[in-house]
Amino acid sequence: MAIPQSFIQELLSRVDVVDIVGKYVQLKKGGANFMGLCPFHGEKSPSFSVSPTKQFFHCFGCGKNGNAIGFLMEHAGMTFIEAVKDLAQQTGMVVPEEQQSPEDRAKAAAAKAKQDSLSDVLEKAGEAYRDQLKITPHAIDYLKGRGLSGQIAKRFGLGYAPEGWRSLASIFPKYDDPLLAESGLVIVNEEDDKRYDRFRDRIMFPIRNIKGECIGFGGRVIGSGTPKYLNSPETPVFHKGRELYGLYEAREALHSAGYVLVTEGYMDVVALAQLGFANAVATLGTACTPDHVQKLFRFTDSVVFSFDGDGAGRRAARKALDGALPYATDVRSIKFLFLPAEHDPDSYVREFGQEAFAEQIKQAMPLSRFLIDAASVDCDLQTAEGRARLSSQARPLWQLLPDGALKQQLLSELAQLIQLETAGLEKLWGQQAASDQRFAPRSQVPAPGPSMQSANAASSQAASAGHDEYPNFEPNYGEPQAWPGAHTFVPSNGNSHWKNKNPNWTPGSKLGNSKYKREQPPVYTGPRTVPASRADHAARLLLGNMALWESLAGEDHAMLCDLPAPHGPLFAWLESQFHEQGAVGWSTLREHMQDQPFAGDATRWMAQDNLNAVASSEDATPPDPQEARQELRRLLTMLMIDRLKQLETEALTEASTGQDPEAQQRWRSLHERRKALMTAAAALQAAS
Repeated sequence: MAIPQSFIQELLSRVDVVDIVGKYVQLKKGGANFMGLCPFHGEKSPSFSVSPTKQFFHCFGCGKNGNAIGFLMEHAGMTFIEAVKDLAQQTGMVVPEEQQSPEDRAKAAAAKAKQDSLSDVLEKAGEAYRDQLKITPHAIDYLKGRGLSGQIAKRFGLGYAPEGWRSLASIFPKYDDPLLAESGLVIVNEEDDKRYDRFRDRIMFPIRNIKGECIGFGGRVIGSGTPKYLNSPETPVFHKGRELYGLYEAREALHSAGYVLVTEGYMDVVALAQLGFANAVATLGTACTPDHVQKLFRFTDSVVFSFDGDGAGRRAARKALDGALPYATDVRSIKFLFLPAEHDPDSYVREFGQEAFAEQIKQAMPLSRFLIDAASVDCDLQTAEGRARLSSQARPLWQLLPDGALKQQLLSELAQLIQLETAGLEKLWGQQAASDQRFAPRSQVPAPGPSMQSANAASSQAASAGHDEYPNFEPNYGEPQAWPGAHTFVPSNGNSHWKNKNPNWTPGSKLGNSKYKREQPPVYTGPRTVPASRADHAARLLLGNMALWESLAGEDHAMLCDLPAPHGPLFAWLESQFHEQGAVGWSTLREHMQDQPFAGDATRWMAQDNLNAVASSEDATPPDPQEARQELRRLLTMLMIDRLKQLETEALTEASTGQDPEAQQRWRSLHERRKALMTAAAALQAAS
């Protein structure tokens, strides 16, 4: 649903960010603000500041910042909608749904009621399993034999499902209740309609969502029965490809440890938590999916996948690599840990100790190295054929990476192995990608968009009207034409009326009879103007290609949303739209924002920069996502530099008044970070 920006502003005015943050972080008054240890990274001295006047939090160590909604999204892993609803519930406000039809509201209410009912059933079963564990000696002995304490079993809510076929009938008097089957607790035989418990004689691991609600179970057999692990089936509240076991319990540890350790089993997670690694999670009997990776990066910027060193572990790691590549931005770390085949994380820590395992994690293989290893399988690099095979196997992996320094460095490394120039390899892969699309089945080739159709129509009309079919164009914002010459060539006799064609000629060409060679006319992209501000330009890029929002870090989101009006409210609204609808086009956004105060500004910004569209085209989307991402990254870096300058000034002011004894140290940290960003910005500019 779309939440009006006016409601969000009213909601933020009613909540106190100090109270919201104070539920998770111990805060102490320090001058005009409240200070505490940052919940987003490990630190010993407080650098986390919460301002009651600005209703804003900021960490001078890691850079995290935002309002109350942003804090819940960053710390609790909530989506924008979940955070708004959570705050609304605390203040007694009702989230408006006026843009939904009555039918949609009824469907949403029914779905919510069904989810609540299933969660209640699962919670009740979990409580029964926990009670059963207390009175089942052989289940307790099994857990003790695995080295688990009663305290850790309680923390994860472990239980036991008895051996009987209908044990849950004593817990649920209506054993034929459809909710028992729909929740996955009971199996119904379709032939004779007989019912029996899904989980029998198993240690039960409740699977919780990020809000702590039980959404399913994993059951481990006691003894040698099969299957070893049994999971709840897919239900309206449980989707294996999206959920991670132990993520709810690991939230605090993720911030203090600075990374998440992804393992392969429930027992690994529970055992590692007891052995000092409470930041472990596990997939639910499935390969790691992009949804898993995306969810993890809502909590941390560093992920370590742990796998057995055998063939099965390597295959699982390979699938995790595919899921992780689209999210491997320059500010994130992804590593792969391969233990000896005879060990899992639990056994390794018990045999070699915490420090040895921590060292293994530190020495884990970076994503870049694993990508090259995966692409090099069965490639003899001593032969041309082997290097060609490497090129073929590396291309689809490399193309999954988001644009940035990591992608460019990997291109250089792969080019060296393949023994091609970097530019030559990039050109080759571009040609192969174009060929793949050209010869793909017609159903897989996207139809030409309205922008291209409009451009072709405009060209035809111009030609038929006797106008120049190659209109002037500007290759970049505000840059002069490549060769600014006269628009009409007039000989000394003044009698020529040659029409001006393309102003981009190549002087000195040896081709043809003329010393000037006519270049291929470029596609008309419409007039481009220099943006009034960096924030304007960032708004254009994100409104024209909403998918770029996914590539930004949490700090980028918070910075954009905190900009003064109209930009800040626009970016906050855009973030809410992205969480609700995903990436949609400018036409859809323009329609949805008609009642917003920034609608006029957004329309004006987009009208000034018709990216990949002629003036009559409705949608304005960047012609090259890679260039758009790079340009947006440069803009955000400069905006962050401006923001840091402002914070430096504030810190110096506070230091001069003597109100905050740590203001001078904050200034130093801010100054160092700004210098580093300026160096990075200069490198990006040089690379472009």
